[in-house]
Amino acid sequence: MNIIKSTGTFSFYTLISRVLGYLRDILIAIFLGSGALADAFFVAFRIPNTFRRLFGEGSFNAAFIPSYSKELIKGKTNARNFANNIFNLLTIFLLILIAIVELFMPLFVSIIAPGFKSNPEKFLLAVQLTKITFPFILFVSLASFFSAILNSYNKFAAASAAPIILNIFLILILLFGKILEEKLVIYLSYGVSLAGFTQLIFLIVFVKKYFVPKIQIKFKITKKIKFFFQKLLPSIFSSGVTQINILIGTIIASFQASAVSYLYYADRIYQINLAIAGIAIGTIILPKLSSYIQQNKNKDITRIQNKSLELSLFLSLPAMFGLIIISEEIVSCLFGYGSFDQVSVRNSANALLYFSLGLPAYSLIKIFSTFIFARDNTRIPFYFSSISVLLNVVISVYFFRDVGFLIIPIATSISSWVNSILLYMYLHKINYFKFSFNLIFQFVKILFCTILMSFCLYFLVSIFSEQLNYSNNYKVIYLFLLIFLSMLVYFIISLITKAFKLSDIKIKY
Repeated sequence: MNIIKSTGTFSFYTLISRVLGYLRDILIAIFLGSGALADAFFVAFRIPNTFRRLFGEGSFNAAFIPSYSKELIKGKTNARNFANNIFNLLTIFLLILIAIVELFMPLFVSIIAPGFKSNPEKFLLAVQLTKITFPFILFVSLASFFSAILNSYNKFAAASAAPIILNIFLILILLFGKILEEKLVIYLSYGVSLAGFTQLIFLIVFVKKYFVPKIQIKFKITKKIKFFFQKLLPSIFSSGVTQINILIGTIIASFQASAVSYLYYADRIYQINLAIAGIAIGTIILPKLSSYIQQNKNKDITRIQNKSLELSLFLSLPAMFGLIIISEEIVSCLFGYGSFDQVSVRNSANALLYFSLGLPAYSLIKIFSTFIFARDNTRIPFYFSSISVLLNVVISVYFFRDVGFLIIPIATSISSWVNSILLYMYLHKINYFKFSFNLIFQFVKILFCTILMSFCLYFLVSIFSEQLNYSNNYKVIYLFLLIFLSMLVYFIISLITKAFKLSDIKIKY
Protein backbone atom coordinates (compact mmCIF):
# COMPACT_ATOMS: atom_id res chain seq x y z
CA MET A 1 0.00 0.00 0.00
CA ASN A 2 1.15 3.52 -0.77
CA ILE A 3 -0.27 6.14 1.62
CA ILE A 4 -0.03 9.05 -0.79
CA LYS A 5 -1.51 7.18 -3.77
CA SER A 6 -4.32 5.64 -1.69
CA THR A 7 -5.02 8.98 -0.04
CA GLY A 8 -5.04 10.52 -3.51
CA THR A 9 -7.65 8.01 -4.72
CA PHE A 10 -9.80 8.52 -1.62
CA SER A 11 -9.40 12.30 -1.81
CA PHE A 12 -10.21 12.41 -5.54
CA TYR A 13 -13.64 10.85 -5.09
CA THR A 14 -14.19 12.76 -1.86
CA LEU A 15 -13.37 16.01 -3.66
CA ILE A 16 -15.85 15.21 -6.44
CA SER A 17 -18.47 14.53 -3.78
CA ARG A 18 -17.67 17.80 -2.00
CA VAL A 19 -17.72 19.82 -5.24
CA LEU A 20 -21.11 18.36 -6.07
CA GLY A 21 -22.08 19.06 -2.47
CA TYR A 22 -21.08 22.67 -3.06
CA LEU A 23 -23.28 22.81 -6.18
CA ARG A 24 -26.09 21.27 -4.12
CA ASP A 25 -25.69 23.84 -1.35
CA ILE A 26 -25.43 26.81 -3.69
CA LEU A 27 -28.75 25.75 -5.21
CA ILE A 28 -30.22 25.37 -1.70
CA ALA A 29 -28.91 28.83 -0.82
CA ILE A 30 -30.56 30.26 -3.98
CA PHE A 31 -33.97 28.64 -3.45
CA LEU A 32 -34.15 28.47 0.36
CA GLY A 33 -31.68 31.09 1.61
CA SER A 34 -31.32 31.11 5.39
CA GLY A 35 -34.98 31.41 6.45
CA ALA A 36 -37.52 29.09 8.11
CA LEU A 37 -37.72 26.58 5.22
CA ALA A 38 -33.92 26.29 5.15
CA ASP A 39 -33.70 25.86 8.93
CA ALA A 40 -36.36 23.11 8.92
CA PHE A 41 -34.71 21.21 6.06
CA PHE A 42 -31.21 21.51 7.54
CA VAL A 43 -32.41 20.01 10.83
CA ALA A 44 -34.06 17.15 8.94
CA PHE A 45 -30.96 16.70 6.79
CA ARG A 46 -28.47 17.19 9.61
CA ILE A 47 -29.61 14.13 11.55
CA PRO A 48 -29.14 11.46 8.85
CA ASN A 49 -26.11 13.29 7.46
CA THR A 50 -24.50 13.41 10.90
CA PHE A 51 -25.22 9.71 11.26
CA ARG A 52 -23.56 9.15 7.86
CA ARG A 53 -20.48 10.98 9.06
CA LEU A 54 -20.46 9.15 12.39
CA PHE A 55 -20.75 5.72 10.75
CA GLY A 56 -19.08 6.39 7.43
CA GLU A 57 -16.08 8.52 8.28
CA GLY A 58 -13.98 6.14 10.32
CA SER A 59 -16.03 5.07 13.33
CA PHE A 60 -17.37 1.79 11.94
CA ASN A 61 -13.98 1.07 10.40
CA ALA A 62 -12.32 1.64 13.75
CA ALA A 63 -14.40 -1.03 15.47
CA PHE A 64 -14.78 -3.46 12.57
CA ILE A 65 -11.47 -3.62 10.68
CA PRO A 66 -9.14 -4.74 13.54
CA SER A 67 -11.58 -7.53 14.50
CA TYR A 68 -12.28 -8.53 10.91
CA SER A 69 -8.54 -8.60 10.12
CA LYS A 70 -8.00 -11.04 12.98
CA GLU A 71 -10.71 -13.32 11.59
CA LEU A 72 -9.22 -13.13 8.08
CA ILE A 73 -5.92 -14.45 9.43
CA LYS A 74 -7.81 -17.49 10.80
CA GLY A 75 -9.51 -18.07 7.43
CA LYS A 76 -12.18 -16.72 5.08
CA THR A 77 -14.93 -18.85 6.65
CA ASN A 78 -14.32 -17.33 10.09
CA ALA A 79 -14.29 -13.83 8.58
CA ARG A 80 -17.50 -14.47 6.62
CA ASN A 81 -19.38 -15.83 9.66
CA PHE A 82 -18.21 -12.92 11.81
CA ALA A 83 -19.24 -10.32 9.20
CA ASN A 84 -22.62 -11.98 8.62
CA ASN A 85 -23.50 -11.96 12.32
CA ILE A 86 -22.57 -8.28 12.54
CA PHE A 87 -24.68 -7.52 9.45
CA ASN A 88 -27.81 -9.18 10.83
CA LEU A 89 -27.55 -7.69 14.32
CA LEU A 90 -26.86 -4.23 12.90
CA THR A 91 -29.88 -4.47 10.57
CA ILE A 92 -32.23 -5.53 13.38
CA PHE A 93 -31.00 -2.78 15.69
CA LEU A 94 -31.37 -0.08 13.03
CA LEU A 95 -34.90 -1.19 12.09
CA ILE A 96 -35.97 -1.02 15.75
CA LEU A 97 -34.29 2.38 16.19
CA ILE A 98 -35.99 3.85 13.11
CA ALA A 99 -39.40 2.50 14.17
CA ILE A 100 -39.11 4.06 17.65
CA VAL A 101 -37.87 7.45 16.43
CA GLU A 102 -40.52 7.63 13.68
CA LEU A 103 -43.19 6.93 16.30
CA PHE A 104 -41.93 9.66 18.63
CA MET A 105 -40.64 12.12 15.99
CA PRO A 106 -42.16 15.30 17.55
CA LEU A 107 -40.34 14.55 20.79
CA PHE A 108 -37.15 13.76 18.86
CA VAL A 109 -37.22 17.05 16.92
CA SER A 110 -37.99 19.01 20.10
CA ILE A 111 -34.75 17.58 21.54
CA ILE A 112 -32.51 18.27 18.52
CA ALA A 113 -34.06 21.67 17.74
CA PRO A 114 -35.75 22.94 20.92
CA GLY A 115 -35.71 26.53 19.67
CA PHE A 116 -38.15 25.60 16.90
CA LYS A 117 -41.01 25.11 19.39
CA SER A 118 -41.50 28.87 19.55
CA ASN A 119 -42.44 28.73 15.86
CA PRO A 120 -45.13 25.99 15.51
CA GLU A 121 -45.16 26.09 11.70
CA LYS A 122 -41.37 25.62 11.43
CA PHE A 123 -41.47 22.91 14.11
CA LEU A 124 -44.19 20.88 12.36
CA LEU A 125 -42.36 21.16 9.04
CA ALA A 126 -39.12 19.94 10.64
CA VAL A 127 -41.01 16.95 12.10
CA GLN A 128 -42.52 16.11 8.71
CA LEU A 129 -39.20 16.36 6.88
CA THR A 130 -37.24 14.38 9.48
CA LYS A 131 -39.78 11.55 9.25
CA ILE A 132 -39.00 11.34 5.54
CA THR A 133 -35.19 11.53 5.83
CA PHE A 134 -34.71 9.29 8.88
CA PRO A 135 -34.75 5.92 6.98
CA PHE A 136 -31.54 7.15 5.33
CA ILE A 137 -29.83 6.05 8.54
CA LEU A 138 -30.52 2.38 7.80
CA PHE A 139 -29.16 2.56 4.27
CA VAL A 140 -26.05 4.61 5.06
CA SER A 141 -25.16 2.48 8.10
CA LEU A 142 -25.28 -0.74 6.09
CA ALA A 143 -23.36 1.03 3.32
CA SER A 144 -20.68 1.85 5.90
CA PHE A 145 -20.57 -1.82 6.86
CA PHE A 146 -19.88 -2.85 3.25
CA SER A 147 -17.35 -0.01 2.91
CA ALA A 148 -15.46 -1.34 5.95
CA ILE A 149 -15.19 -4.77 4.31
CA LEU A 150 -13.83 -3.21 1.11
CA ASN A 151 -11.35 -1.12 3.11
CA SER A 152 -10.16 -4.26 4.92
CA TYR A 153 -8.95 -5.48 1.52
CA ASN A 154 -7.35 -2.07 0.81
CA LYS A 155 -10.08 -1.25 -1.70
CA PHE A 156 -10.95 2.42 -1.15
CA ALA A 157 -12.33 3.69 -4.47
CA ALA A 158 -15.94 2.44 -4.33
CA ALA A 159 -16.38 3.34 -0.67
CA SER A 160 -15.14 6.89 -1.21
CA ALA A 161 -17.18 7.31 -4.42
CA ALA A 162 -20.51 6.17 -2.93
CA PRO A 163 -21.40 9.50 -1.21
CA ILE A 164 -21.42 11.17 -4.65
CA ILE A 165 -24.81 9.54 -5.27
CA LEU A 166 -26.53 11.63 -2.58
CA ASN A 167 -25.37 14.90 -4.10
CA ILE A 168 -26.40 13.84 -7.62
CA PHE A 169 -29.93 13.02 -6.45
CA LEU A 170 -30.36 16.32 -4.58
CA ILE A 171 -28.92 18.42 -7.42
CA LEU A 172 -31.35 16.84 -9.89
CA ILE A 173 -34.27 17.71 -7.59
CA LEU A 174 -33.00 21.26 -7.00
CA LEU A 175 -32.91 21.91 -10.74
CA PHE A 176 -36.72 21.88 -10.53
CA GLY A 177 -36.70 24.31 -7.60
CA LYS A 178 -38.74 27.04 -9.34
CA ILE A 179 -41.43 24.57 -10.37
CA LEU A 180 -41.68 22.84 -6.98
CA GLU A 181 -41.56 26.09 -4.91
CA GLU A 182 -42.50 25.35 -1.25
CA LYS A 183 -42.81 21.61 -2.02
CA LEU A 184 -39.07 21.60 -2.82
CA VAL A 185 -38.09 20.71 0.76
CA ILE A 186 -40.47 17.72 0.66
CA TYR A 187 -38.94 16.34 -2.54
CA LEU A 188 -35.43 17.00 -1.24
CA SER A 189 -36.21 14.97 1.87
CA TYR A 190 -37.48 12.03 -0.19
CA GLY A 191 -34.36 12.40 -2.33
CA VAL A 192 -32.15 11.91 0.74
CA SER A 193 -33.69 8.52 1.59
CA LEU A 194 -33.81 7.34 -2.02
CA ALA A 195 -30.14 8.28 -2.49
CA GLY A 196 -29.23 6.30 0.62
CA PHE A 197 -30.92 3.18 -0.80
CA THR A 198 -29.14 3.62 -4.15
CA GLN A 199 -25.80 4.08 -2.38
CA LEU A 200 -26.33 0.78 -0.55
CA ILE A 201 -27.07 -1.09 -3.79
CA PHE A 202 -24.00 0.49 -5.40
CA LEU A 203 -21.69 -0.87 -2.68
CA ILE A 204 -23.29 -4.31 -2.68
CA VAL A 205 -22.25 -4.66 -6.33
CA PHE A 206 -18.58 -4.06 -5.42
CA VAL A 207 -18.46 -6.00 -2.15
CA LYS A 208 -20.01 -9.24 -3.44
CA LYS A 209 -16.56 -10.41 -4.56
CA TYR A 210 -15.49 -10.51 -0.90
CA PHE A 211 -18.73 -10.93 1.05
CA VAL A 212 -22.39 -11.77 0.33
CA PRO A 213 -24.70 -11.23 3.31
CA LYS A 214 -26.98 -14.05 4.39
CA ILE A 215 -30.12 -12.93 6.21
CA GLN A 216 -30.59 -14.99 9.37
CA ILE A 217 -33.22 -14.68 12.09
CA LYS A 218 -31.44 -17.11 14.38
CA PHE A 219 -27.77 -16.59 15.08
CA LYS A 220 -25.34 -17.02 17.93
CA ILE A 221 -24.04 -13.96 19.74
CA THR A 222 -20.45 -14.97 20.50
CA LYS A 223 -17.88 -13.22 22.69
CA LYS A 224 -16.35 -11.76 19.51
CA ILE A 225 -19.68 -10.21 18.52
CA LYS A 226 -20.24 -8.82 22.02
CA PHE A 227 -16.74 -7.37 22.02
CA PHE A 228 -17.34 -5.73 18.65
CA PHE A 229 -20.52 -3.96 19.76
CA GLN A 230 -18.83 -2.96 23.01
CA LYS A 231 -16.22 -1.23 20.84
CA LEU A 232 -18.71 0.23 18.34
CA LEU A 233 -20.48 2.81 20.50
CA PRO A 234 -17.25 4.31 21.93
CA SER A 235 -15.84 4.28 18.41
CA ILE A 236 -18.83 6.15 16.97
CA PHE A 237 -18.64 8.74 19.71
CA SER A 238 -14.88 9.30 19.57
CA SER A 239 -14.50 9.17 15.76
CA GLY A 240 -17.43 11.48 15.28
CA VAL A 241 -16.68 13.90 18.10
CA THR A 242 -16.40 16.84 15.68
CA GLN A 243 -19.81 15.97 14.21
CA ILE A 244 -21.29 15.50 17.68
CA ASN A 245 -20.00 18.93 18.63
CA ILE A 246 -21.62 20.38 15.50
CA LEU A 247 -24.89 18.60 16.30
CA ILE A 248 -24.82 20.04 19.81
CA GLY A 249 -24.12 23.41 18.23
CA THR A 250 -27.20 22.98 16.02
CA ILE A 251 -29.35 22.35 19.09
CA ILE A 252 -28.08 25.49 20.82
CA ALA A 253 -28.16 27.58 17.62
CA SER A 254 -31.85 26.74 17.08
CA PHE A 255 -32.63 29.43 19.67
CA GLN A 256 -31.29 32.15 17.34
CA ALA A 257 -33.00 32.94 14.03
CA SER A 258 -31.12 31.67 10.93
CA ALA A 259 -28.14 30.55 13.06
CA VAL A 260 -28.65 26.89 12.08
CA SER A 261 -28.24 27.85 8.43
CA TYR A 262 -25.15 30.01 9.07
CA LEU A 263 -23.43 27.13 10.85
CA TYR A 264 -24.47 24.65 8.16
CA TYR A 265 -22.89 26.63 5.32
CA ALA A 266 -19.69 27.21 7.31
CA ASP A 267 -19.54 23.52 8.24
CA ARG A 268 -19.88 22.51 4.61
CA ILE A 269 -16.75 24.44 3.63
CA TYR A 270 -14.29 23.34 6.29
CA GLN A 271 -15.50 19.74 6.05
CA ILE A 272 -13.92 19.56 2.59
CA ASN A 273 -10.50 20.05 4.13
CA LEU A 274 -11.18 17.75 7.07
CA ALA A 275 -12.26 14.94 4.74
CA ILE A 276 -8.91 15.04 2.94
CA ALA A 277 -6.49 15.96 5.74
CA GLY A 278 -7.93 13.72 8.45
CA ILE A 279 -10.65 11.29 7.45
CA ALA A 280 -8.99 10.08 4.24
CA ILE A 281 -5.61 9.43 5.85
CA GLY A 282 -7.10 7.79 8.95
CA THR A 283 -9.23 5.49 6.79
CA ILE A 284 -6.32 4.55 4.52
CA ILE A 285 -3.79 3.64 7.22
CA LEU A 286 -6.08 1.70 9.59
CA PRO A 287 -6.07 -1.71 7.79
CA LYS A 288 -2.30 -1.76 7.23
CA LEU A 289 -1.51 -0.38 10.69
CA SER A 290 -3.74 -3.01 12.31
CA SER A 291 -1.90 -5.71 10.35
CA TYR A 292 1.54 -4.39 11.37
CA ILE A 293 0.52 -4.26 15.04
CA GLN A 294 -0.71 -7.87 14.97
CA GLN A 295 2.63 -8.88 13.45
CA ASN A 296 4.68 -6.73 15.88
CA LYS A 297 6.46 -4.89 13.03
CA ASN A 298 7.52 -1.93 15.17
CA LYS A 299 9.68 -0.20 12.55
CA ASP A 300 6.84 -0.30 10.02
CA ILE A 301 4.40 0.96 12.65
CA THR A 302 6.60 3.98 13.46
CA ARG A 303 7.20 4.71 9.77
CA ILE A 304 3.52 4.68 8.76
CA GLN A 305 2.49 6.73 11.81
CA ASN A 306 5.00 9.50 11.20
CA LYS A 307 4.36 9.65 7.47
CA SER A 308 0.57 9.84 7.95
CA LEU A 309 0.95 12.63 10.51
CA GLU A 310 3.33 14.50 8.21
CA LEU A 311 0.85 14.24 5.33
CA SER A 312 -2.01 15.43 7.55
CA LEU A 313 -0.06 18.53 8.65
CA PHE A 314 1.01 19.18 5.06
CA LEU A 315 -2.67 19.39 4.06
CA SER A 316 -4.32 20.93 7.13
CA LEU A 317 -1.96 23.81 8.02
CA PRO A 318 -2.22 25.71 4.69
CA ALA A 319 -5.97 25.00 4.66
CA MET A 320 -6.36 26.62 8.09
CA PHE A 321 -4.39 29.75 7.12
CA GLY A 322 -6.22 29.99 3.81
CA LEU A 323 -9.68 29.77 5.40
CA ILE A 324 -8.76 32.42 7.95
CA ILE A 325 -7.56 34.88 5.29
CA ILE A 326 -10.40 34.48 2.77
CA SER A 327 -13.33 33.16 4.82
CA GLU A 328 -15.69 35.94 3.69
CA GLU A 329 -14.60 35.70 0.05
CA ILE A 330 -15.17 31.94 0.05
CA VAL A 331 -18.67 32.14 1.51
CA SER A 332 -19.61 35.05 -0.74
CA CYS A 333 -18.39 33.36 -3.90
CA LEU A 334 -19.83 29.95 -3.11
CA PHE A 335 -23.18 30.87 -1.58
CA GLY A 336 -23.73 34.61 -2.09
CA TYR A 337 -26.62 34.35 -4.56
CA GLY A 338 -30.39 34.74 -4.54
CA SER A 339 -31.87 34.67 -1.03
CA PHE A 340 -28.42 34.38 0.56
CA ASP A 341 -27.71 38.07 1.17
CA GLN A 342 -24.63 39.92 2.45
CA VAL A 343 -25.71 39.60 6.08
CA SER A 344 -25.91 35.82 5.65
CA VAL A 345 -22.48 35.86 3.98
CA ARG A 346 -20.91 37.83 6.82
CA ASN A 347 -22.39 35.64 9.56
CA SER A 348 -21.48 32.36 7.84
CA ALA A 349 -17.96 33.68 7.11
CA ASN A 350 -17.41 34.54 10.78
CA ALA A 351 -18.51 31.03 11.75
CA LEU A 352 -16.14 29.56 9.14
CA LEU A 353 -13.22 31.60 10.46
CA TYR A 354 -13.62 30.24 13.98
CA PHE A 355 -14.23 26.67 12.76
CA SER A 356 -11.02 26.87 10.71
CA LEU A 357 -8.92 27.63 13.80
CA GLY A 358 -9.51 24.05 14.87
CA LEU A 359 -8.93 22.40 11.48
CA PRO A 360 -5.46 20.93 12.28
CA ALA A 361 -6.87 19.68 15.59
CA TYR A 362 -9.81 17.96 13.86
CA SER A 363 -7.33 16.21 11.56
CA LEU A 364 -5.00 15.23 14.41
CA ILE A 365 -7.93 13.69 16.29
CA LYS A 366 -8.64 11.45 13.29
CA ILE A 367 -4.99 10.42 12.98
CA PHE A 368 -4.21 9.93 16.69
CA SER A 369 -7.47 8.03 17.26
CA THR A 370 -6.58 5.70 14.39
CA PHE A 371 -3.26 4.90 16.10
CA ILE A 372 -5.25 3.70 19.12
CA PHE A 373 -8.10 2.05 17.16
CA ALA A 374 -5.55 -0.08 15.30
CA ARG A 375 -4.70 -1.64 18.67
CA ASP A 376 -8.34 -2.67 19.11
CA ASN A 377 -8.89 0.01 21.75
CA THR A 378 -11.86 2.36 21.39
CA ARG A 379 -12.28 3.21 25.09
CA ILE A 380 -9.47 5.76 25.47
CA PRO A 381 -10.55 7.96 22.51
CA PHE A 382 -14.09 7.74 23.90
CA TYR A 383 -13.01 9.09 27.30
CA PHE A 384 -11.15 12.01 25.76
CA SER A 385 -14.00 12.72 23.34
CA SER A 386 -16.42 12.82 26.27
CA ILE A 387 -14.25 15.45 27.95
CA SER A 388 -14.16 17.39 24.68
CA VAL A 389 -17.94 17.31 24.22
CA LEU A 390 -18.56 18.31 27.84
CA LEU A 391 -16.15 21.25 27.48
CA ASN A 392 -17.87 22.28 24.24
CA VAL A 393 -21.32 22.24 25.87
CA VAL A 394 -20.17 24.22 28.92
CA ILE A 395 -18.49 26.94 26.83
CA SER A 396 -21.36 27.17 24.31
CA VAL A 397 -24.17 27.33 26.87
CA TYR A 398 -22.34 29.69 29.25
CA PHE A 399 -21.40 32.27 26.60
CA PHE A 400 -24.29 31.87 24.12
CA ARG A 401 -26.39 34.70 25.55
CA ASP A 402 -23.50 37.19 25.31
CA VAL A 403 -21.72 36.02 22.13
CA GLY A 404 -24.55 34.43 20.14
CA PHE A 405 -24.12 31.59 17.64
CA LEU A 406 -20.42 32.39 17.04
CA ILE A 407 -19.56 30.84 20.40
CA ILE A 408 -20.41 27.45 18.86
CA PRO A 409 -17.52 27.31 16.34
CA ILE A 410 -15.23 28.89 18.95
CA ALA A 411 -16.13 26.21 21.51
CA THR A 412 -15.82 23.48 18.87
CA SER A 413 -12.27 24.57 18.00
CA ILE A 414 -11.17 24.90 21.63
CA SER A 415 -12.56 21.50 22.62
CA SER A 416 -10.98 19.88 19.55
CA TRP A 417 -7.52 21.18 20.44
CA VAL A 418 -7.96 19.84 23.99
CA ASN A 419 -9.00 16.45 22.59
CA SER A 420 -6.02 16.22 20.22
CA ILE A 421 -3.56 17.16 22.99
CA LEU A 422 -5.01 14.54 25.35
CA LEU A 423 -4.74 11.87 22.65
CA TYR A 424 -1.11 12.73 21.96
CA MET A 425 -0.21 12.73 25.68
CA TYR A 426 -1.72 9.27 26.05
CA LEU A 427 0.07 7.90 22.97
CA HIS A 428 3.37 9.31 24.18
CA LYS A 429 2.91 8.08 27.75
CA ILE A 430 2.32 4.41 26.85
CA ASN A 431 4.88 4.51 24.02
CA TYR A 432 2.40 3.96 21.20
CA PHE A 433 3.82 6.87 19.23
CA LYS A 434 6.90 9.08 19.18
CA PHE A 435 7.77 11.94 16.88
CA SER A 436 10.72 11.13 14.68
CA PHE A 437 13.38 13.82 14.21
CA ASN A 438 12.53 13.89 10.52
CA LEU A 439 8.86 14.64 11.27
CA ILE A 440 9.81 17.62 13.46
CA PHE A 441 12.12 18.88 10.72
CA GLN A 442 9.37 18.43 8.11
CA PHE A 443 6.88 20.29 10.29
CA VAL A 444 9.17 23.35 10.40
CA LYS A 445 9.45 23.27 6.61
CA ILE A 446 5.67 22.85 6.19
CA LEU A 447 5.05 25.81 8.49
CA PHE A 448 7.54 27.93 6.54
CA CYS A 449 5.85 27.04 3.23
CA THR A 450 2.44 27.78 4.73
CA ILE A 451 3.49 31.26 5.90
CA LEU A 452 4.89 32.14 2.46
CA MET A 453 1.71 30.88 0.81
CA SER A 454 -0.37 33.00 3.20
CA PHE A 455 1.49 36.18 2.23
CA CYS A 456 0.95 35.30 -1.42
CA LEU A 457 -2.75 34.68 -0.83
CA TYR A 458 -3.19 37.97 1.03
CA PHE A 459 -1.52 39.78 -1.88
CA LEU A 460 -3.73 38.03 -4.46
CA VAL A 461 -6.90 38.94 -2.52
CA SER A 462 -5.99 42.64 -2.77
CA ILE A 463 -5.44 42.28 -6.53
CA PHE A 464 -8.78 40.50 -7.13
CA SER A 465 -10.82 42.53 -4.62
CA GLU A 466 -13.14 43.97 -7.29
CA GLN A 467 -13.64 40.62 -9.01
CA LEU A 468 -14.48 38.95 -5.68
CA ASN A 469 -17.15 41.52 -4.81
CA TYR A 470 -20.55 40.15 -3.73
CA SER A 471 -22.32 41.71 -6.72
CA ASN A 472 -19.99 40.13 -9.32
CA ASN A 473 -21.80 37.24 -11.03
CA TYR A 474 -18.49 35.63 -12.05
CA LYS A 475 -16.82 35.87 -8.63
CA VAL A 476 -16.62 32.09 -8.16
CA ILE A 477 -14.31 31.82 -11.19
CA TYR A 478 -11.89 34.29 -9.62
CA LEU A 479 -12.14 32.47 -6.29
CA PHE A 480 -11.02 29.19 -7.86
CA LEU A 481 -8.24 31.05 -9.70
CA LEU A 482 -7.13 32.55 -6.40
CA ILE A 483 -7.10 29.16 -4.68
CA PHE A 484 -5.34 27.49 -7.61
CA LEU A 485 -2.54 30.09 -7.68
CA SER A 486 -2.06 29.84 -3.92
CA MET A 487 -1.94 26.05 -4.04
CA LEU A 488 0.54 26.21 -6.91
CA VAL A 489 2.81 28.55 -4.94
CA TYR A 490 2.57 26.27 -1.89
CA PHE A 491 3.39 23.17 -3.95
CA ILE A 492 6.38 24.79 -5.69
CA ILE A 493 7.82 26.09 -2.42
CA SER A 494 7.25 22.66 -0.86
CA LEU A 495 9.20 20.99 -3.63
CA ILE A 496 12.06 23.51 -3.35
CA THR A 497 12.30 23.15 0.45
CA LYS A 498 11.60 19.37 0.24
CA ALA A 499 8.61 19.73 2.53
CA PHE A 500 7.11 17.42 -0.08
CA LYS A 501 9.15 15.02 -2.20
CA LEU A 502 7.93 13.43 -5.42
CA SER A 503 9.82 10.27 -4.47
CA ASP A 504 7.37 9.78 -1.56
CA ILE A 505 4.69 8.87 -4.09
CA LYS A 506 6.54 5.65 -4.92
CA ILE A 507 7.14 4.57 -1.30
CA LYS A 508 5.02 1.61 -0.17
CA TYR A 509 4.07 0.86 3.42
